Amino acid sequence: MPIIISEIKSSLGESKGIILEKAIKRLKLSQKEVASIEIHKTSLDARNRDDIHFVNSVYVELNDVHKEEYICNKNRFCTYVTHSGFNPIKATNNFMGRPLIVGFGPAGLFCALALAENGYKPIVLERGDCIENRVDSVSNFWNGKQFSEDTNVQFGEGGAGTFSDGKLTTRIKDSLCRYVFERLVEFGASQDILYKAKAHIGTDKLRGIVKNIRNRIIQLGGEVYFNSKMVDFNLHNGIITSVRTKDLEFYPCAVILAVGHSARDTFELLLNKEIFVEPKPFSIGVRIEHSRQSVDYSLYGEHAGNPLLPVGEYQLSHRLKDGRAVYTFCMCPGGYVVPSSSEVGGVVTNGMSEYARDGKNSNSAMVVSVSTKDYGSHPIDGINFARHIEQTAFKIAGSNYKAPATSVRGFLNGRADITSTIEPTYARGIVPCNLNDVFPNFVIDMLNLGLNVFSKKMLCFADQDAIMTAPETRTSSPIRITRDLKTLNSISVDNLYPCGEGAGYSGGITSSAVDGLRVALKVMERFSCE
Repeated sequence: MPIIISEIKSSLGESKGIILEKAIKRLKLSQKEVASIEIHKTSLDARNRDDIHFVNSVYVELNDVHKEEYICNKNRFCTYVTHSGFNPIKATNNFMGRPLIVGFGPAGLFCALALAENGYKPIVLERGDCIENRVDSVSNFWNGKQFSEDTNVQFGEGGAGTFSDGKLTTRIKDSLCRYVFERLVEFGASQDILYKAKAHIGTDKLRGIVKNIRNRIIQLGGEVYFNSKMVDFNLHNGIITSVRTKDLEFYPCAVILAVGHSARDTFELLLNKEIFVEPKPFSIGVRIEHSRQSVDYSLYGEHAGNPLLPVGEYQLSHRLKDGRAVYTFCMCPGGYVVPSSSEVGGVVTNGMSEYARDGKNSNSAMVVSVSTKDYGSHPIDGINFARHIEQTAFKIAGSNYKAPATSVRGFLNGRADITSTIEPTYARGIVPCNLNDVFPNFVIDMLNLGLNVFSKKMLCFADQDAIMTAPETRTSSPIRITRDLKTLNSISVDNLYPCGEGAGYSGGITSSAVDGLRVALKVMERFSCE
């Protein structure tokens, strides 16, 4: 079995060939013993500015499989490669109907792709528009035109991740992660996502990839219905017998619910149908925006601007003894703060970067953890808690989808002040507001603490010109649609499969895609395609 050699350091200008040669020497191998070799992952170590370097892991396959096993047992820096294979087991019994997927974000896309490639001809319902029309609709809204409740940054083909940095980082350890990356490359992503430790696609490239996957699903007999929100479904003896949109009705064998974290009306529908849904923690806060140069300098010092270094990224966190945390999330280097509302009369912010990451500013969510103790024990309570903040932000900023904002200077002094050397990127425009009027006291207190703690780690967080734009409320789903750990179907409905971020089982593009694949495997194990 192939092996991975880790902890191979390389200088900023060192070539790929030298890195691979170092790996072979590390194992005291000769070139003729190696069947294949490639860089597996590369990450930057900038903790010491006097010794900024890359740390690599290298994939090696030897001609002698017994020697691979011997090497892995002997060396702590060697591990067996986790195969990325996707190996479905398909049922042979006959079931009436086809699998139906509600939602076409990363979870729904990869679930539908897996089912289609194995002969299941899935039906997909997406409340928003196709990617081509969605881009136009979102751009129009950002340019001051009408807001659409069903086609926006949260809803539409590709899900919320389509208007993001396309980050693929994930904390889950699953062999399907590699499979997801390989498929993304097949559909148009850059090869570098296969080896970069902090891989990203970029929102500009992700849109084409989403369209390519959709076309493959349709070519294999799948059907994709846009502008087709699930408005109701019928239950009989604990099974969904039909699903309705405004104009159509379907009779599926299984329903995969991959609606994303902002499908609040769908969550309310589930509760009305007495499907078990439980509240879960999430986070709220702001988008904090610095100049890209100041972020780079905070990380690299005098090396900032070196073309061999990637644009600066950071991830910061601080946790209190009682468990409350403030942390940065979804950092978008060289990116933009974007209007991301999904409901009329509410303001929501998010971050986005294109592949080049060459915008003048960098931003990240700076958020505070929220638990059920903060908002109540009913699943709707968390939704209403976030909704109240979004509606408050909408009103105090003028009820026109501009966002309330302040400089760090203004925030620390409890004032509405956007006087700054940093030009904010929020497309609808910002209005100077006192963020004490937007958030509860515990959020304000933790944001203050975060600025203090983070400024000791990164100089840019001491910059009082940094802009804080509110609110960031869609870090994750406020609910979990509880499912059986083994079968992955809802504990309330036998043929309902909650899936992805909206169901509370993933966070981000990669883990959502992996969860979509997991659910597809379970559906194939149970239902035949003929």
